[in-house]
Amino acid sequence: MLELFVSGSEKQSGKTFVTAGLAATMQSLGYSTCVYKPIQTGAIEKSGFVQAPDLAFVKFIDPYIKTYFSYLLKNDVVPAVAAELEHTYINKEVIYQDYASIKREFECTLTDGTSGLATPLGDGFLEQDMVKMLDIPVLIVVSPTENSVNNTIANINQAVSAGVKIRGVIINDCPEVIHDLNIKSMPKLIEKYTDTTILGVMPHFENLKKINPNDLISNILTGVDIESVFDVKIAKLEL
Repeated sequence: MLELFVSGSEKQSGKTFVTAGLAATMQSLGYSTCVYKPIQTGAIEKSGFVQAPDLAFVKFIDPYIKTYFSYLLKNDVVPAVAAELEHTYINKEVIYQDYASIKREFECTLTDGTSGLATPLGDGFLEQDMVKMLDIPVLIVVSPTENSVNNTIANINQAVSAGVKIRGVIINDCPEVIHDLNIKSMPKLIEKYTDTTILGVMPHFENLKKINPNDLISNILTGVDIESVFDVKIAKLEL
């Protein structure tokens, strides 16, 4: 059983994009894979149905990946606020039981987080508390164009001090040509000032709505250390 929680350092880090790419890649390597989104905010009403946009993107990348959620909220704000506005109580036990039930069915389970590990989900309940409750290692996704170096380092160190197990970091949406020294130095600074490792770098894609899923999988395979991300030896990668 391979388990991974994917979190962003900020809202626009590309966390769901990387989650979808990792899920599609593992599925292509022969692992039965699912994506679980405990709490989806910003849900969209379409043809009379309420849709989870992040899970819809996963399905766009690979329609055969099973997706699940526990809470679907329409307001596009932090979950604690969205739940209050919609008179919904985020129950930790529901998330725990849902996750326990889902992960039994698959060889690889990716859990897609919200805006970051310090995001409030409910009364005295942050995303990092949910991660510890589920006991899943965390992959942090960082966008060098959207996230500052200092905030990224502070977020990682805060999570570690809170007892979160960080598997590593993926730099996402990296420009092909980098002139900004802050962007160029980000991987080195993250590794220097935290106890985490950069496990991959993903390039900038112009239009995510029109991306070819095979291109995404190819970039994951060439740009990400999949075996370190999931802490597993993958026979197909050795061929």
